[in-house]
Amino acid sequence: MATENQHTPLSSPHFSGNEIGFIQAAIAAGEIATNGRFIRQFEQELERKFDSPHVIALNSGTSAIHLALHLLGVGSGDEVICQSFTFVASCNPIRYLGGVPIFVDSEEQTWNMCPDRLEETIRKRLAQGKKPKVILAVNLFGMPANWPRICHIGKKYDIPVLEDAAESLGSTIDGQFAGTFGDLGVFSFNGNKIITTGSGGALLTKNRFLEKKSRYLATQAKLNVPHYEHNELGYNYKMTNLAAGIGLAQLQVIADRIRKRRQIFAEYRRLLQGIPGLQFLEEPPGYFSNRWLTTLLIQPEQAGFDAVELRNSLLLEGIESRFLWKPMHLQPLYRDAGYLGGGVAENLFRTGLCLPSSSLLETPELERIVEVVARLHAGTLYTTGKTV
Repeated sequence: MATENQHTPLSSPHFSGNEIGFIQAAIAAGEIATNGRFIRQFEQELERKFDSPHVIALNSGTSAIHLALHLLGVGSGDEVICQSFTFVASCNPIRYLGGVPIFVDSEEQTWNMCPDRLEETIRKRLAQGKKPKVILAVNLFGMPANWPRICHIGKKYDIPVLEDAAESLGSTIDGQFAGTFGDLGVFSFNGNKIITTGSGGALLTKNRFLEKKSRYLATQAKLNVPHYEHNELGYNYKMTNLAAGIGLAQLQVIADRIRKRRQIFAEYRRLLQGIPGLQFLEEPPGYFSNRWLTTLLIQPEQAGFDAVELRNSLLLEGIESRFLWKPMHLQPLYRDAGYLGGGVAENLFRTGLCLPSSSLLETPELERIVEVVARLHAGTLYTTGKTV
């Protein structure tokens, strides 16, 4: 059992120490809100590091998705194809705009949107006289989706593609960075992400017009006149200068953070390879994952335990873990939404678990986690039973 002070978080923020200098500089300059030099510097660093022509720093990844869908013309009654296996923040903005989400299943290779199901959905909607407005695919747990095929399908049917790269900062396919595959891309800098600004996000685009339009809309759609003049609905979505300063410090160590997360994944895989019935999400050829979270699929008949039992056992030891995403087509909120697919997403939810993956995770903690798994497999660990 865990002692009172033992706690191993799933993914905690990791600060380098340089954040304090940027914060103090912002406060000294009186630039703590949505104006200040660090905002543009942060955007420029993101553009440079991740090969994106234009980056707009915003106050959350959800805001970035909402703004991107708005820029792509989603409105009342418009259909957006979205993968079902994702966090609710990916698809809620569709509803913000009055759009209609149509969910599709995942592929087994990346756990992200299945290109075959995507194209099948498009063809069925076209046959019914309804053309989807946008394709919204997600890179889960740091693993990029099959972007070559998804983007090809988007171009084939003339449907713009939005890439939710909230969890995949620094991941690549054949050297191309996540966030730059679609017509628009989205990052998140939430507190549990691989780098953080506390709360924050970014919108990525190759289109200069969309970049200018997004900046305008993110600042309450204020016209460039001496007084406050507004011709259309805007949003209060800009990132603060304080947050951007923290982001600049975090970007200085992004390579180290990715390296550490990948080392954690490799160590889990090495130490758990002797236990049957455990499966990790492997990188397809040409893929590079930042390994934001190490995830595990569990086959109970081989492992001797399931995801619920492992989560409960870890919890007793003060170790945080998390089930994989419950598919959106199973969520009460989206019970009326369309869905096309088999059981891939449902199986991932039923058998999967996220293990602690913070870049602050030290070897003794990781070995303690592995010991819980090994003891559970051996039948020598008490569990509280199967309750979700």
